[in-house]
This record gives sequence, C-alpha cells and structure tokens, in this order.
Amino acid sequence: MSMTDWLQRPPEPAIDLTAGWSATPAAAGDLTRLRHTLPALAGQRSGPVGEATDLNDLLLAFEELASNGLRHGRPPVRVVVAAIPTGWLLDVSDAATESPPVPTDDRDPATGGLGLPLVAVLSAAHGWTVDGDREHVWARIDAGPPVPSPCRAIPAPRTPV
Repeated sequence: MSMTDWLQRPPEPAIDLTAGWSATPAAAGDLTRLRHTLPALAGQRSGPVGEATDLNDLLLAFEELASNGLRHGRPPVRVVVAAIPTGWLLDVSDAATESPPVPTDDRDPATGGLGLPLVAVLSAAHGWTVDGDREHVWARIDAGPPVPSPCRAIPAPRTPV
C-alpha cells in the first residue's frame, strides 16, 4: 500500500462534525470566498512563529477536496473543518455514495487529477467512508513543526508506457 492510497475508513480521530465550521459550496467560485475565511477560523495553530506551512496545507487540502466534491460528487456538497488537538480534520461530504474517491496514477499532470495524491502527502491521515446517504472524504492536517522535505515529496506522475 502506498501513502497515497485512499482507504475506506472513518475519520481519525472520530469527532462530532457538527461542532466544526461548515459551508455548503454550490459552485467552484464559492471556494475562493470560503478559502479566505479559513485562516481566521483556523486560529493560531501554525508551527513556529512565521511558519505557515500547516495552514497552507489545510488551505490546499480544502481546495482540492472541496473542488473534487463539486466536480465528481452529487449536491449538496458540505465542507467541515474541525479543530482537533493535533491540528484540523477536514471532511467533505456529498450524496454520491456509490463512487469512492479514485486517485489517478497515470494521467498527464496537465489534465488534472493530482488532488487526491497531493492531499494524501499533505495529510497525517486520510480516507473516506459512507454514513447514511452521504459519502465523506476526509483528511487530518496536523499543525506543528514542519516535516522534513523528503517525507513531504509529492510523488512524480507515472509516464504511460
């Protein structure tokens, strides 16, 4: 199993998602507005003073998972960001319970499709689950000292043979 696999499992840690900040974007344009509200809501959970890597990871994961929900899911799409002791839990849900997230391994990066592998690398844990009539795709973004760069390397896309 590679670190970019998306396994069906509940969020880590299990939390009450109704306690987090939530939004229901209807179009890609909503994501830009919502992204601008997240830093204030995320609070001061960044690592060393002046280091915003963890917050940037949260913002990037938010954009990737939320845009995937809008693009590939079924409305309504709901995004929740909940503070946890180690950082944040990001949960994006939609009504497309029959289609699990599928990372692309062999696509030309110019055509897109690198969001799930990117979020997998940025997150401390990630996965998906179905709860009732909602599919949830989640990522745990930890806040703290930056991870050494070899661990954060984004896998190179595979070239077709």
